[in-house]
Amino acid sequence: MFIVFYSAISDRNNVNMINSFVMMLGKNYFLFTISCTRDIKIRNNNEDNFWCCGELLPAQNQGMDHIRSGSVSQKELPLLAVFDGMGGESCGEMASYIAASSCGEYYEQYREEISEDPEQFLKNACIRMNQAVCDYSAENKIRSMGTTAAVLAFAGNQVYGCNLGDSRIYQAEDSQFRRVSRDHVLGGSLFGKSPLTQYVGIPEESMALEPSIVKMEVHPGMRYLLCSDGLTDMLSDGEIADILTRELPVQETVELLLERALKKGGRDNATMVLCEIREPEKTWFHKMLDRMHKRDEGDEK
Repeated sequence: MFIVFYSAISDRNNVNMINSFVMMLGKNYFLFTISCTRDIKIRNNNEDNFWCCGELLPAQNQGMDHIRSGSVSQKELPLLAVFDGMGGESCGEMASYIAASSCGEYYEQYREEISEDPEQFLKNACIRMNQAVCDYSAENKIRSMGTTAAVLAFAGNQVYGCNLGDSRIYQAEDSQFRRVSRDHVLGGSLFGKSPLTQYVGIPEESMALEPSIVKMEVHPGMRYLLCSDGLTDMLSDGEIADILTRELPVQETVELLLERALKKGGRDNATMVLCEIREPEKTWFHKMLDRMHKRDEGDEK
Protein backbone atom coordinates (compact mmCIF):
# COMPACT_ATOMS: atom_id res chain seq x y z
CA MET A 1 0.00 0.00 0.00
CA PHE A 2 2.72 2.43 0.92
CA ILE A 3 4.75 1.39 -2.10
CA VAL A 4 1.85 2.23 -4.40
CA PHE A 5 1.43 5.64 -2.81
CA TYR A 6 5.13 6.35 -2.93
CA SER A 7 5.39 5.51 -6.61
CA ALA A 8 2.32 7.67 -7.37
CA ILE A 9 3.82 10.84 -5.90
CA SER A 10 5.11 12.83 -8.84
CA ASP A 11 3.65 16.33 -8.54
CA ARG A 12 1.90 18.68 -6.10
CA ASN A 13 -1.62 17.61 -7.12
CA ASN A 14 -0.85 14.00 -6.32
CA VAL A 15 0.71 15.01 -3.00
CA ASN A 16 -2.39 16.97 -2.01
CA MET A 17 -4.70 14.19 -3.08
CA ILE A 18 -2.81 11.50 -1.19
CA ASN A 19 -2.31 13.68 1.87
CA SER A 20 -6.05 14.35 2.02
CA PHE A 21 -6.69 10.63 1.86
CA VAL A 22 -4.18 9.91 4.60
CA MET A 23 -5.67 12.59 6.83
CA MET A 24 -9.06 10.94 6.42
CA LEU A 25 -7.50 7.72 7.69
CA GLY A 26 -5.59 9.46 10.46
CA LYS A 27 -8.51 9.87 12.88
CA ASN A 28 -8.07 10.91 16.48
CA TYR A 29 -7.88 8.14 19.01
CA PHE A 30 -9.13 7.91 22.56
CA LEU A 31 -7.22 6.91 25.65
CA PHE A 32 -9.54 5.56 28.31
CA THR A 33 -9.09 4.42 31.89
CA ILE A 34 -11.69 2.54 33.96
CA SER A 35 -11.92 2.26 37.73
CA CYS A 36 -14.74 0.50 39.59
CA THR A 37 -14.07 0.19 43.31
CA ARG A 38 -15.64 -2.06 45.85
CA ASP A 39 -17.14 -0.29 48.86
CA ILE A 40 -15.96 -2.30 51.87
CA LYS A 41 -17.64 -0.15 54.51
CA ILE A 42 -21.33 -0.51 53.66
CA ARG A 43 -21.92 -3.55 51.42
CA ASN A 44 -20.09 -6.59 50.13
CA ASN A 45 -21.48 -6.33 46.61
CA ASN A 46 -20.88 -3.70 43.94
CA GLU A 47 -23.97 -2.00 42.49
CA ASP A 48 -22.03 -0.06 39.84
CA ASN A 49 -21.20 -1.20 36.33
CA PHE A 50 -19.90 0.23 33.05
CA TRP A 51 -19.70 -0.45 29.34
CA CYS A 52 -16.48 0.51 27.59
CA CYS A 53 -15.36 -0.84 24.23
CA GLY A 54 -17.04 -4.21 24.77
CA GLU A 55 -16.10 -4.59 28.42
CA LEU A 56 -18.43 -4.71 31.44
CA LEU A 57 -18.51 -6.38 34.85
CA PRO A 58 -20.53 -9.54 35.59
CA ALA A 59 -23.78 -9.21 37.53
CA GLN A 60 -22.22 -10.56 40.73
CA ASN A 61 -18.98 -8.68 41.33
CA GLN A 62 -17.02 -6.86 43.98
CA GLY A 63 -15.55 -4.19 41.76
CA MET A 64 -12.19 -4.25 39.99
CA ASP A 65 -8.89 -5.19 41.59
CA HIS A 66 -6.94 -2.79 39.37
CA ILE A 67 -7.42 0.23 37.10
CA ARG A 68 -7.70 -0.69 33.42
CA SER A 69 -6.52 1.39 30.48
CA GLY A 70 -6.73 1.15 26.70
CA SER A 71 -7.24 3.08 23.48
CA VAL A 72 -9.63 3.07 20.53
CA SER A 73 -9.79 4.91 17.21
CA GLN A 74 -12.35 7.63 16.56
CA LYS A 75 -13.46 5.84 13.40
CA GLU A 76 -14.77 3.00 15.57
CA LEU A 77 -17.56 5.32 16.83
CA PRO A 78 -16.80 4.39 20.46
CA LEU A 79 -19.44 4.35 23.20
CA LEU A 80 -18.70 4.74 26.93
CA ALA A 81 -21.15 4.37 29.81
CA VAL A 82 -21.37 4.23 33.62
CA PHE A 83 -24.28 2.80 35.64
CA ASP A 84 -25.16 2.99 39.35
CA GLY A 85 -27.81 0.46 40.38
CA MET A 86 -30.39 0.86 43.14
CA GLY A 87 -32.79 -1.47 44.89
CA GLY A 88 -32.87 -3.85 47.82
CA GLU A 89 -30.70 -6.96 48.20
CA SER A 90 -29.08 -7.72 44.81
CA CYS A 91 -31.50 -5.66 42.71
CA GLY A 92 -29.10 -2.76 42.25
CA GLU A 93 -26.28 -4.82 40.84
CA MET A 94 -28.68 -6.70 38.54
CA ALA A 95 -30.18 -3.43 37.28
CA SER A 96 -26.78 -1.92 36.45
CA TYR A 97 -25.63 -5.16 34.82
CA ILE A 98 -28.79 -5.50 32.71
CA ALA A 99 -28.52 -1.86 31.60
CA ALA A 100 -24.83 -2.20 30.72
CA SER A 101 -25.43 -5.46 28.86
CA SER A 102 -28.42 -4.19 26.86
CA CYS A 103 -26.59 -0.93 26.12
CA GLY A 104 -23.68 -2.90 24.68
CA GLU A 105 -25.97 -5.19 22.68
CA TYR A 106 -27.82 -2.24 21.19
CA TYR A 107 -24.54 -0.54 20.33
CA GLU A 108 -23.13 -3.62 18.62
CA GLN A 109 -26.33 -4.01 16.59
CA TYR A 110 -26.90 -0.37 15.60
CA ARG A 111 -23.47 1.26 15.87
CA GLU A 112 -23.64 2.86 12.42
CA GLU A 113 -26.70 4.88 13.48
CA ILE A 114 -24.44 6.97 15.72
CA SER A 115 -23.03 8.73 12.67
CA GLU A 116 -26.47 9.16 11.09
CA ASP A 117 -28.52 10.46 14.03
CA PRO A 118 -26.62 10.38 17.36
CA GLU A 119 -29.46 11.82 19.47
CA GLN A 120 -31.98 9.30 18.21
CA PHE A 121 -29.47 6.51 18.73
CA LEU A 122 -29.08 7.52 22.39
CA LYS A 123 -32.82 7.84 22.93
CA ASN A 124 -33.39 4.40 21.44
CA ALA A 125 -30.56 2.94 23.54
CA CYS A 126 -32.19 4.37 26.69
CA ILE A 127 -35.54 2.86 25.69
CA ARG A 128 -33.89 -0.53 25.13
CA MET A 129 -32.10 -0.39 28.51
CA ASN A 130 -35.24 0.74 30.30
CA GLN A 131 -37.34 -2.04 28.79
CA ALA A 132 -34.75 -4.67 29.70
CA VAL A 133 -34.67 -3.61 33.36
CA CYS A 134 -38.49 -3.35 33.53
CA ASP A 135 -38.88 -6.80 31.99
CA TYR A 136 -36.53 -8.37 34.53
CA SER A 137 -38.31 -6.57 37.38
CA ALA A 138 -41.73 -7.79 36.22
CA GLU A 139 -40.60 -11.37 35.59
CA ASN A 140 -39.08 -11.60 39.08
CA LYS A 141 -41.86 -9.64 40.82
CA ILE A 142 -39.50 -6.91 42.05
CA ARG A 143 -41.28 -3.73 43.10
CA SER A 144 -38.36 -1.29 43.17
CA MET A 145 -35.37 -1.67 40.87
CA GLY A 146 -33.41 0.71 38.65
CA THR A 147 -30.10 2.25 37.72
CA THR A 148 -28.66 5.57 36.67
CA ALA A 149 -26.91 5.91 33.31
CA ALA A 150 -24.27 8.28 31.94
CA VAL A 151 -23.36 7.65 28.30
CA LEU A 152 -21.00 9.20 25.74
CA ALA A 153 -21.37 8.51 22.01
CA PHE A 154 -18.71 9.81 19.61
CA ALA A 155 -19.79 10.78 16.10
CA GLY A 156 -17.29 12.50 13.83
CA ASN A 157 -16.16 15.79 15.34
CA GLN A 158 -18.93 15.78 17.94
CA VAL A 159 -19.60 13.80 21.07
CA TYR A 160 -23.05 13.40 22.57
CA GLY A 161 -23.55 13.06 26.30
CA CYS A 162 -26.69 11.42 27.68
CA ASN A 163 -27.73 10.78 31.27
CA LEU A 164 -30.57 9.51 33.44
CA GLY A 165 -30.33 10.01 37.20
CA ASP A 166 -27.37 11.52 39.04
CA SER A 167 -24.36 9.80 37.47
CA ARG A 168 -22.40 12.61 35.88
CA ILE A 169 -20.42 13.62 32.81
CA TYR A 170 -17.69 16.26 32.99
CA GLN A 171 -15.70 17.90 30.20
CA ALA A 172 -12.24 19.44 30.60
CA GLU A 173 -9.78 21.09 28.24
CA ASP A 174 -6.66 22.87 29.54
CA SER A 175 -7.96 24.98 32.45
CA GLN A 176 -11.58 24.89 31.26
CA PHE A 177 -13.99 22.59 33.10
CA ARG A 178 -17.74 22.07 33.13
CA ARG A 179 -20.40 19.59 34.12
CA VAL A 180 -22.37 18.68 31.00
CA SER A 181 -24.88 16.25 32.53
CA ARG A 182 -28.02 17.18 34.44
CA ASP A 183 -28.88 15.65 37.80
CA HIS A 184 -32.40 14.23 37.74
CA VAL A 185 -33.24 14.63 41.43
CA LEU A 186 -36.28 15.89 43.32
CA GLY A 187 -35.20 19.01 45.21
CA GLY A 188 -33.29 18.66 48.46
CA SER A 189 -33.72 16.10 51.20
CA LEU A 190 -33.23 16.35 54.95
CA PHE A 191 -32.79 12.59 55.23
CA GLY A 192 -30.19 11.05 52.95
CA LYS A 193 -30.10 11.46 49.20
CA SER A 194 -32.87 13.08 47.20
CA PRO A 195 -35.04 10.69 45.13
CA LEU A 196 -34.38 10.45 41.40
CA THR A 197 -36.91 11.78 38.91
CA GLN A 198 -35.37 9.89 35.98
CA TYR A 199 -33.57 6.54 35.85
CA VAL A 200 -33.35 3.32 33.86
CA GLY A 201 -36.17 1.04 35.01
CA ILE A 202 -39.12 3.46 34.97
CA PRO A 203 -42.35 1.59 34.09
CA GLU A 204 -44.04 3.17 31.06
CA GLU A 205 -47.29 3.66 32.98
CA SER A 206 -45.54 5.57 35.77
CA MET A 207 -43.51 8.24 33.99
CA ALA A 208 -42.13 9.16 30.59
CA LEU A 209 -38.46 8.38 30.05
CA GLU A 210 -36.71 11.71 29.32
CA PRO A 211 -32.92 11.44 29.08
CA SER A 212 -30.88 14.64 29.04
CA ILE A 213 -28.77 14.87 25.86
CA VAL A 214 -26.12 17.46 25.04
CA LYS A 215 -23.83 17.88 22.01
CA MET A 216 -20.17 18.84 22.41
CA GLU A 217 -17.22 19.40 20.11
CA VAL A 218 -14.29 16.99 20.01
CA HIS A 219 -10.73 18.35 19.99
CA PRO A 220 -7.37 16.76 20.78
CA GLY A 221 -6.57 17.38 24.42
CA MET A 222 -10.18 17.25 25.62
CA ARG A 223 -11.11 15.00 28.50
CA TYR A 224 -14.47 13.49 29.38
CA LEU A 225 -15.16 11.91 32.76
CA LEU A 226 -18.16 9.68 33.45
CA CYS A 227 -18.67 8.78 37.09
CA SER A 228 -21.11 7.46 39.67
CA ASP A 229 -22.05 9.33 42.84
CA GLY A 230 -19.46 7.35 44.78
CA LEU A 231 -17.08 10.00 43.46
CA THR A 232 -19.30 13.09 43.36
CA ASP A 233 -20.69 12.55 46.88
CA MET A 234 -17.12 12.73 48.17
CA LEU A 235 -15.61 15.40 45.93
CA SER A 236 -17.06 18.75 44.87
CA ASP A 237 -17.01 19.89 41.25
CA GLY A 238 -14.17 22.23 42.19
CA GLU A 239 -12.08 19.39 43.61
CA ILE A 240 -12.74 17.25 40.53
CA ALA A 241 -11.85 20.18 38.25
CA ASP A 242 -8.56 20.73 40.09
CA ILE A 243 -7.46 17.16 39.35
CA LEU A 244 -9.01 16.72 35.91
CA THR A 245 -7.32 19.85 34.48
CA ARG A 246 -3.84 18.93 35.67
CA GLU A 247 -1.26 17.78 33.13
CA LEU A 248 -1.25 14.21 34.37
CA PRO A 249 -1.52 10.99 32.36
CA VAL A 250 -5.02 9.53 32.17
CA GLN A 251 -4.39 6.65 34.56
CA GLU A 252 -2.68 8.86 37.15
CA THR A 253 -5.64 11.25 37.01
CA VAL A 254 -8.08 8.43 37.81
CA GLU A 255 -5.81 7.13 40.58
CA LEU A 256 -5.70 10.58 42.19
CA LEU A 257 -9.48 11.06 41.97
CA LEU A 258 -10.01 7.66 43.56
CA GLU A 259 -7.44 8.32 46.28
CA ARG A 260 -9.06 11.64 47.22
CA ALA A 261 -12.56 10.10 47.32
CA LEU A 262 -11.40 7.25 49.55
CA LYS A 263 -9.59 9.63 51.89
CA LYS A 264 -12.85 11.51 52.40
CA GLY A 265 -14.70 8.41 53.52
CA GLY A 266 -15.63 6.47 50.38
CA ARG A 267 -19.21 5.75 51.46
CA ASP A 268 -20.28 4.12 48.17
CA ASN A 269 -18.95 2.31 45.11
CA ALA A 270 -17.05 4.76 42.92
CA THR A 271 -16.93 4.07 39.19
CA MET A 272 -15.12 6.24 36.66
CA VAL A 273 -14.42 6.11 32.95
CA LEU A 274 -12.00 8.84 31.88
CA CYS A 275 -11.45 9.47 28.17
CA GLU A 276 -8.82 11.75 26.62
CA ILE A 277 -8.71 12.71 22.93
CA ARG A 278 -5.33 12.33 21.25
CA GLU A 279 -4.02 12.97 17.77
CA PRO A 280 -2.28 10.00 16.16
CA GLU A 281 1.48 10.26 16.02
CA LYS A 282 2.83 11.00 12.56
CA THR A 283 4.23 8.00 10.74
CA TRP A 284 7.25 8.17 8.44
CA PHE A 285 4.76 8.43 5.57
CA HIS A 286 3.09 11.56 7.05
CA LYS A 287 6.54 13.08 7.68
CA MET A 288 7.54 12.40 4.09
CA LEU A 289 4.40 14.19 2.85
CA ASP A 290 5.17 17.16 5.11
CA ARG A 291 8.66 17.42 3.60
CA MET A 292 7.22 17.31 0.09
CA HIS A 293 4.74 20.07 0.95
CA LYS A 294 7.57 22.25 2.24
CA ARG A 295 9.58 21.55 -0.91
CA ASP A 296 6.62 22.52 -3.13
CA GLU A 297 6.04 25.70 -1.11
CA GLY A 298 9.70 26.57 -1.62
CA ASP A 299 9.39 26.02 -5.40
CA GLU A 300 6.40 28.41 -5.53
CA LYS A 301 8.44 31.14 -3.88
